[in-house]
Amino acid sequence: MGNLTFSYAHLVAITILVPTIRHLYLDYQSFIALGPGGTPKTIMGYCKVKTLGMFALRDPYAAPKVPWSMTQKEGCLSTLPQREGPRPSTLGIAPHRQVNQIPPQRMYEKLAEAIHTITVDNASLHEGTSCFEKHGTGLFTVTPQRRTCGGEICHAHPSDGSLHLTLHPADAKIMLEGGWGERHPLARGGWLERFVPGGFVMIYAPRNDDELKVVLEIVRAAAWYVAGEDIKSEHDKRRDSGQAEDLSW
Repeated sequence: MGNLTFSYAHLVAITILVPTIRHLYLDYQSFIALGPGGTPKTIMGYCKVKTLGMFALRDPYAAPKVPWSMTQKEGCLSTLPQREGPRPSTLGIAPHRQVNQIPPQRMYEKLAEAIHTITVDNASLHEGTSCFEKHGTGLFTVTPQRRTCGGEICHAHPSDGSLHLTLHPADAKIMLEGGWGERHPLARGGWLERFVPGGFVMIYAPRNDDELKVVLEIVRAAAWYVAGEDIKSEHDKRRDSGQAEDLSW
């Protein structure tokens, strides 16, 4: 009888453990497949992400509230056009990536070039290795007015063309309502701000030039919020130098 009980106990354990181990293995492989990010691709890194996942936002599309302590209640965006089609699917926390609706590589190259141009046109901004991602290029301010990782304003992901950036809550609301992105799973404020700011969001990869213009408008809103100043565009630069086109009739 004792041997029979022992056998049943082992059978139950195997029945539970085998599917669990398989699930963990596949989930770990999915974590690795998301590519490089701010978390090491190790068992410890995976365990850290899974632990943080217990505190993730339930609804990343719900707009954040403007904190009562925030003196600047309004953002700099007044409106954004509606993004066409359904939202793309996303996965992960660190890394946090877009997994479909991936545009051609040339769109990422245009985005990266446009971000570089912003640094050329604004002396207080510069490019560097992303502080959040620990790889890839980020946009930074030398005079941050908001607490982010090293004054980082945004960074773009070469693998999917999406971005992460920090927005004023009012601007995040407009962006979310337009369908241009979602809140980072850990962007709920409080003690989680040791990992990402409360206004940290993902902006979906632009699929064409028209969407790129909107995304760059959102990038400038992030720069306004983090750097505390209006960010000049290429058109502003031409206008200030007297080279802008005369559109009067």
